[in-house]
Amino acid sequence: MADQELDPSDPSCLYLVSAFLALDSTESLISLSRVCGGGSVTEGVQRFIWDHCLSKAAENFHAPYLKNFLKKLIAEIELNHDLVLDELYEQYAYYMTSLKDDNVVKGRICKCISFLFPAGKLVVPLRCSLNMLDGDTGCALWPSSLFLSEFILSFPGLFLNKSCFEVGSGVGLVGICLAHVEASKVILSDGDLSTLMNMKLNLESNNFSIGTNRQERTEYSNTIKCIHLPWESASENELQDFVPDVILGADVIYDPACLPYLVRLLAILLNKKTPSSTKPNDSCQGSLLDSKSMDDKFNGSLQGNANANDNGNGFDANGGKIICNGTSNTGSRKGPVAYIASVIRNIDTFNHFLSLVDQANITITDLTETHKPLNLLPYMQSYDRSNVRLFVLSCK
Repeated sequence: MADQELDPSDPSCLYLVSAFLALDSTESLISLSRVCGGGSVTEGVQRFIWDHCLSKAAENFHAPYLKNFLKKLIAEIELNHDLVLDELYEQYAYYMTSLKDDNVVKGRICKCISFLFPAGKLVVPLRCSLNMLDGDTGCALWPSSLFLSEFILSFPGLFLNKSCFEVGSGVGLVGICLAHVEASKVILSDGDLSTLMNMKLNLESNNFSIGTNRQERTEYSNTIKCIHLPWESASENELQDFVPDVILGADVIYDPACLPYLVRLLAILLNKKTPSSTKPNDSCQGSLLDSKSMDDKFNGSLQGNANANDNGNGFDANGGKIICNGTSNTGSRKGPVAYIASVIRNIDTFNHFLSLVDQANITITDLTETHKPLNLLPYMQSYDRSNVRLFVLSCK
């Protein structure tokens, strides 16, 4: 008896397709394939993979990835003594003859990151690094960038109608999410020209126009401004035209040699004064969405997200764990704030960062436990969100 045709809208099938488009690990795809088949890769699952993944892969889809996936998929099916679809064998044979294992493929690949909301999804195509060992780290898709993007989409009220400035923007994912939640202005920056060029291509592929002139004003919501900004040479004079409400950074705490320049840059941006016309309840910390219309607008992404201790301004009564400087009442602060998401890979490097932040008279608060974003990437098994910490910084 033939397997029942799988429903693409079923969560397990949706996760499988999303993981495939994101070029998640082949191990993740095999695991999700088993889930779709109730424990094994059935004929129905094979047909679904062929119809909704392999046969729809674009011509520029990363062929070595497809070859590796097919190899492991066929091995999984044969291990269970099940029949393999002819189409899978034929496609694998094609890659076997056209690709050599010893070929070193360089360049960038396209990943489609799907943020899955209760009532819809946001799909973001991105050109990313293929081989970080070649030094192309600026174009890699780092876990903290995924985490910060989930945070933005889970708490859009913190960024709605706010001017946002990201340091070390990489592939541009955070900026795209900021534009999605309707930040009034989005400025992305990076110190590497190659990374900046790749970022612009990503923005254009997501239908955003690019502003590069530092003097021009961003008038339209679909415009994102990109600037070349090496931290070591950034000056107050250079940044005088930027008065952000919110500064953001993902995985920027990694190189001890760069930290003094990073902290100096953050201090300059955090010391900017917002226009006096800003309303009291429009402070840079924003608020968790408190209107149903906004909740609906962002595809129900905030359902069940409000913290039980939330006081209505985006921070709970204690505002998270204060690490150095300031008071615990982070909700009462006015002025710009910075959200930094980071994996702490070296405790000495992180402690050095804390020391520099303290010297710069900046308060840093750990929000990781009090402001957990929704899991909008449930299919991405290679993404370990438990390693990412979220901090908010502001001037004392």
